[in-house]
Amino acid sequence: MPNYLRMRVNGGTWFFTVNLHDRKDDLLVRHIEELRQALGKVKERYPFEINAWVVLPDHMHCIWTLPSDDSNYSQRWRAIKKAFTKSLPGSPTVWQKRFWEHCIKDDRDYAAHVDYVYINPVKHGFVKTACEWPYSSFHRDVKRGLYPADWAGEVEDFSAGERKAGG
Repeated sequence: MPNYLRMRVNGGTWFFTVNLHDRKDDLLVRHIEELRQALGKVKERYPFEINAWVVLPDHMHCIWTLPSDDSNYSQRWRAIKKAFTKSLPGSPTVWQKRFWEHCIKDDRDYAAHVDYVYINPVKHGFVKTACEWPYSSFHRDVKRGLYPADWAGEVEDFSAGERKAGG
């Protein structure tokens, strides 16, 4: 069995993709409150900053920043997955065993990955604009003035790292 090595950076900012075992299931949005509760419990015990998050029916993308003295994102994912799974008694295998992570390198890399998080429901055809998708921190970032409410990042014109107003 392979031994996966993961990069460790105290206080790092990370992009993640986490998938359900059954990629045709809509478990994540059907049980969004249970996912939120699992996340809240884990954040209390193992703090981290949520920079961006989108939950789709069968997978989610997010960006976190860990505390300056901590690099253990795997512990957090293990705890989130476990708490969510426990909230769904009798569920078969819920999660894929692994997740994908990327350490954010700089401001441009950060902007490209936040855009990717927010455009994902549009890319998958669930909505026409990012603002229409309810399971996203996009709405928080609109309130903070980081994105215009009508930002959609038209999929055919989308280039990682470039924000397009309107659309």
